[in-house]
Amino acid sequence: MADTSFDLVVIGSGPGGYVAAIRAAQLGMKAAVVEREHLGGICLNWGCIPTKALLRSAEVYTHMQHAGDFGLSAEKVGFDIAKVVKRSRNVSKQLNSGVGHLLKKNKVTVIEGEGRLDGAGKIKVKGKDGKEAGYQAKHIVLATGARPRELPGLEPDKKQVWTYFEAMVPESMPKSLLVVGSGAIGIEFASFYRSLGAEVTVVEVLPQILPVEDEEIAAHARKRLEKQGIKILTSAKVTKLDKGKNKVTCTVEAEKGKSQTIEVEKVISAVGVVGNVENLNLDSTKVKVERDIIVADGLGRTAEPGVYAIGDVAGAPMLAHKASHEGVLCVEAIAGKEVHPLDKNLIPGCTYCHPQVASVGMTEKQAKEAGREVKVGRFPFIGNGKAIALGDADGLVKTVFDAKTGQLLGAHMVGAEVTELIQGYVVAMNLETTEAELMHSVFPHPTLSEMMHESVLDAYGRAIHF
Repeated sequence: MADTSFDLVVIGSGPGGYVAAIRAAQLGMKAAVVEREHLGGICLNWGCIPTKALLRSAEVYTHMQHAGDFGLSAEKVGFDIAKVVKRSRNVSKQLNSGVGHLLKKNKVTVIEGEGRLDGAGKIKVKGKDGKEAGYQAKHIVLATGARPRELPGLEPDKKQVWTYFEAMVPESMPKSLLVVGSGAIGIEFASFYRSLGAEVTVVEVLPQILPVEDEEIAAHARKRLEKQGIKILTSAKVTKLDKGKNKVTCTVEAEKGKSQTIEVEKVISAVGVVGNVENLNLDSTKVKVERDIIVADGLGRTAEPGVYAIGDVAGAPMLAHKASHEGVLCVEAIAGKEVHPLDKNLIPGCTYCHPQVASVGMTEKQAKEAGREVKVGRFPFIGNGKAIALGDADGLVKTVFDAKTGQLLGAHMVGAEVTELIQGYVVAMNLETTEAELMHSVFPHPTLSEMMHESVLDAYGRAIHF
């Protein structure tokens, strides 16, 4: 007889769910995860990981095209989109197997099927064969993730109008695309397809691309992307799609009612995501849902005793690392450990386009709107020896400090490898570091990280190399 009683069951095995289950097992709980599709969830199978594999292929292809700049030669440079996609899928497959191994290693039971609540401490799971089985758990964690948002009139058909699912596995390389939405997902796909030669237009309803980023950083990124040939329309929206045999005619309305039509082969809808709150039988509980998001506190607790929510289904920022951290905090609180609620201001955000964008904490505008007197430091990539040696010296590091206390309020970057650099500032903010500690830290030379130091120095009028 299979086990049907557990200390903790997680519904969903994404980066929040499987991490929560493993942490529970480490703390001595009898744990299980319920998964209806793929171990690792959207991030591992259809999000974070495969898109980075695609972008890496695009990056290598771009470098090959500029081999002469490095004293090298590469003839007949090209790509095979089928092989690019195959590599991406293989990377996901490898990691999917890795998650399975980790769960098995930690003695976490994997239950295949779609789970829903079935009364206090009870779960029903419907298997692929349609049969249902019942389970009991003292604690139930909802980690069901999110899916692409659909706008009226822009509904994806998986053929001419794509979500990120279809955009990751194109059967052939489109010659032209229109991307609706300029958040991380939209900009990453715009960057990928443009790098491989497609004509790309991005439409954003807000005044700036990458709306959650610092205005100065977003403006720098836009300039670089436009230089690569990406057409960007802000303060604009797609109002109509007319599908032809091999084309889509898009009506785009800008400010003051001005409109234009853009003809493309494919449209990518990247207008955000919505939480997977359906089919969980939440109506029979005290769990509150607002705007397709489960309401939970900083430790994942919902209004229903014994039911918790983490990750994308529990709200923004909808990031894998946020989900994983929430999972750990939630389980440790359940286990009686002393933990602090998640501070969302300390969660870094990364966009893996070219150039990369990364940030943590308040933007300059947010800090000022919060009534803070600020000191702002900047350091351009052109002043850094490693960036020049890499042949990628167009970028910026920006830091925002509280002028009275020296507290680091935020850090924002655009340029080569900034998604790896940002963690230095994340650690500093978690340790409540001031400008004094950062100034007296020794950064290795020659590295891109030296710009982080120089940006801090610049905020206090002490930059050396620019």
